Order: sequence, then structure tokens, then C-alpha cells
Amino acid sequence: MKKLIAVALSLIMILSVFSIATAEEKTSFKVGICNLVDDASLNQIVANIKAQLAAIEAEKGVTFEIEEQNCNLDFDLLNQIIANFIADDVDLMVGIATPVAMAMQGATEENAIPVVFAAVSDPVGSGVVASMEAPGANITGTSDYLDTNAVFNLIFAADPDAKLIALLYNSAEDASTAPIAAAKEILDAKGVAYKEYGGSNVSEVMAAADALIADGADAVFTPTDNTIMTAELSIYEALAEAKIPHYTGADSFALNGAFLGYGVDYANLGVETANMVSEILVDGADPAALPVKTFDNGTATVNTETCEAIGLNYDEIAAVFAPFCTSVQPITTADSFDDLK
Repeated sequence: MKKLIAVALSLIMILSVFSIATAEEKTSFKVGICNLVDDASLNQIVANIKAQLAAIEAEKGVTFEIEEQNCNLDFDLLNQIIANFIADDVDLMVGIATPVAMAMQGATEENAIPVVFAAVSDPVGSGVVASMEAPGANITGTSDYLDTNAVFNLIFAADPDAKLIALLYNSAEDASTAPIAAAKEILDAKGVAYKEYGGSNVSEVMAAADALIADGADAVFTPTDNTIMTAELSIYEALAEAKIPHYTGADSFALNGAFLGYGVDYANLGVETANMVSEILVDGADPAALPVKTFDNGTATVNTETCEAIGLNYDEIAAVFAPFCTSVQPITTADSFDDLK
């Protein structure tokens, strides 16, 4: 009897060691990526995630099987995409923008599938993580937090006498909540008037742009708001014709015609998001203890065509902005960053 027990224990130990070795030797991973909407900023993130994962494959001898989806602001579709990821036994989900991250967070509370988010502007305020240093649970990622005060330094450096600032955003977007609140505090402290304009789709944003032009706004501020980003190509010409500069929270707005985009390098954000995916899947890092990554918000991207249309000289305005930025970069209008190549 003792011999039988000993043999059984030996088999259990052998099977355990075999299981551990098999887990350690895993080299193929299934990753589900879901984007919130088709726009230049978020598309740039996805493209760079995929490119960096391909580079990691070559470097580390692993394989990432990527399933890429875009819910295009359809939240019923978003939930279905996530359900499909779960049914497909993905090893990790990547959620681009706050609503996607929140939906993935809710859907993985019980199954604990790791989630890496990208471009969540306020991870703590939106409830996605417990803290930036120790996210908790199964989720972490990269944040495109916007330094609102830095943007307003640029606005008043260019126009110290500005009297009315338009705040253009979608009130339903979590990414806009904190920056708009900060903008109001800044303008109240300066004694400068502001008016809010909103829209939840392109048509409404176009109507809002017409309204702020009619009201005689001196400048427009928009944070990293995906709704306005999607509509930028439809409003930039009207704003430029009215000589109203549009200051925004990402270089992709400037790519699509806004006067200025200030904030993170979304290409680099995508690369770092992919690196976090690799840390979790390949290196075994725990998402709960992997700090959220933030980035230097120091680059101002100026659309030179819009700058000229407004009646400003790029070299002169770049010199005005330089003391308030890490760098000032020129860009011209295009549908996507690929179109610039």
C-alpha cells in the first residue's frame, strides 16, 4: 500500500512539473484589440501596438495572434466584441479609449483575463484602476492625461487679450470631464469669459462650431475628445475662415486641420502599450502591480496651413510657444498619418 501511495505521489509530482514547464514554455498568445472609433489618434495607437508586437515577436521568439475590432461607438457591438474575445479564449484584451477599457473591466471581473488599456485620460477618476502606481485587479495600461494649464499658457501667449474662449467637447466623454473642469477653473481665475459648446456626432459638432463662430469666440479649446476628433475634418475650414484658432489635446487634431494639438505622442503611447502586453504575457508581470504609464505632454504640433489661413506666421508663433513647450512641430492637413508619407 505504501508503495502504491509513493508511486501515486511521484506521478502527481511529475505531472505538476510537466504542467509548470508547459506553462513556462508557452510562446503563442492570443490578443484581442478593440478600438472605440475610427479616428487618427486611436488608429495611430493600434497601428503602433501591432508594429511593436511584431518587433517583440522577432526579438523574443514568440507569436501574437491578434484579433482586431472597432466598435465605432456602438456599445451593443462593443459588448458583443468583448463576449467574442472571451469565447475565443484570448490571453489578453487591449482596450483603446476609456469606454472600451471600462467595458472590458466589467466583463473580466470573474474570469480575470488581463486587460491593457490605451489612451484612458483619467484612469483613477473613471474608476478603471485603484491608483496609477498599483492599478489592482487584472487591468493596467497607458494614459494620455492632458496638462490643461499648459494648453492655456499657449492660448494666452498667442492672444493675451482673448476675452471669450469656446469650450468644444462631448459631455458624455469621460476623457473630457477633468480637462474641461480644469479649463473653467483657469478661466475663472483669469477673469476670462467662456461658453460651452457640445455635440455627440459630426452634425451636432458642426452646428456647435457655427454657433461659436457666430458668438465671436477668440479661441476654442478641446481636450482629447474622440467625438470632436472625428468631426475635425468637417469643422476646421470654417474655424480657420473665421480666424479662430482651435487648441486641442492631441497632434491628430492638427493633422485633421486644427490650428494646434498639444499632448502625448500617440505613436509612442502605442509602442509602450504593446510593451506592457509583452510584460504581462511573455514576462509574467502582474497587471495589478504594473503601474499605469503616463507621458511627457510637452509637444505642440501646429498645422502650418491653418496657421497661415488664420493670418499667423508659423515661425513667429513657434517662437512665441517655445518657452511653454518641450518642442514645437509643424504638420499639414491629412486624413491620416500614413497620408503624410
